[in-house]
Amino acid sequence: MAKDTKTHYVCNECGGQTSKWQGQCPHCLAWNTLGESLAEAKPRRFAGLADNTGVQRLTEVQAREVERIATGLPEYDRVLGGGLVEGGVVLLGGDPGIGKSTLLLQALAHLAGSLKTLYVSGEESADQIALRARRLGVEKADIPLLTEIRLEAILSHLRDERPRVAVIDSIQTIYTEQLQSAPGSVAQVRECAQTLTRQAKQTGVCLILVGHVTKEGTLAGPRVLEHIVDTVLYFEGDTGSSFRLIRAFKNRFGAVNELGVFAMTDKGLKGVANPSALFLTRDERDVPGSCVVVAQEGTRPLLVEIQALVDSTQTPNPRRLSVGLDTNRLAMLLAVLHRHGGIACYDQDVFINAVGGVRITEPAADLAVLTAVVSSIRDKPLPHKLAVFGEVGLAGEIRPVQRGQERLKEAAKLGFNRILCPRANLPRQSPPGVEVKGVGTLGEALDYLRGLG
Repeated sequence: MAKDTKTHYVCNECGGQTSKWQGQCPHCLAWNTLGESLAEAKPRRFAGLADNTGVQRLTEVQAREVERIATGLPEYDRVLGGGLVEGGVVLLGGDPGIGKSTLLLQALAHLAGSLKTLYVSGEESADQIALRARRLGVEKADIPLLTEIRLEAILSHLRDERPRVAVIDSIQTIYTEQLQSAPGSVAQVRECAQTLTRQAKQTGVCLILVGHVTKEGTLAGPRVLEHIVDTVLYFEGDTGSSFRLIRAFKNRFGAVNELGVFAMTDKGLKGVANPSALFLTRDERDVPGSCVVVAQEGTRPLLVEIQALVDSTQTPNPRRLSVGLDTNRLAMLLAVLHRHGGIACYDQDVFINAVGGVRITEPAADLAVLTAVVSSIRDKPLPHKLAVFGEVGLAGEIRPVQRGQERLKEAAKLGFNRILCPRANLPRQSPPGVEVKGVGTLGEALDYLRGLG
């Protein structure tokens, strides 16, 4: 007898479907990503997420400034681009237990006094949420709670309550009865996210979705989930540290790569207004291998201490290990240091660490990394009030970086009196009491450092 139900196989990476199981997805060519899923009972048509107003000329469209809703957490508002937006959909991802539910409960507690809110929990009971609110000291906030995982019931409450801000914790627990697959599957996550986003656009509710992450640290579910929403935020942090970072990777209403810094306390998350002072808890003694880089995270200059340790290797293959920086870029910089600086590390183990758990992705940290490596090799400490930034090219040139003036002002504000930077970033007038040295090649930078010691 033929089966009453039909099954197909869905790729966990791209959401592509195939009728038979294969070792490799025919759509995205990923291996071992196909999982069995029940097919829909019948095909359905979907409406677009945006209103169809016909063809319009760009010059005739009257653009208006979007109204921002402040959450009461300045660091969170900074990452969002100034606050929440009416009809905007935010996806917040992070490791389990890092503080996603804590942050959103604090934000809703602040908003509940002036706006209608709704907290939908699919993972915790109302008692568990009440216990967390008591620990945070917000148990008296008038926040409507809904413990539900059925999409149709959630949409009904959204239409009845008409909140201005709603939180769905989390999107992987929500399912719709129109699909037969289990909650958390590719089809369920995609369909529920599209339906909730369509509801947010039609009613103007600001929707915040909490997303799970995989063991690699990326958002679980189909990649299309990140394309549906307006803003994608990642909650980062080291389990051994009390500090948390929120980074924006996509934002249709603000700048990307913005960074918000929080400290986890017994009363919840507290914003850190001056993160540079946080990452500069340096030893008062001058030690070799320590250098301060003036990094740039979004619109905010950030001073971070870079530590380097160079030691004779005990194995045939020297190790190259970096925490908070790209290991492949470290290997490239060491090759440039050998070729254009005459300093070899082929028989040395090199370890690099960005203090404070921060992750630096921009190339402006190149010169600071090499400065710390040279200081460790020569066993000579750098001046305590020296700050460095600049990109190092393969030809040994020191390339300029963006927002050089803001970096110089931030370093001078924190008391640094010597700054080593690319020659193209030299200011017309140095800040009072600050010596700014511009270099064009790696050799000039090494000569300057040799003169300091």
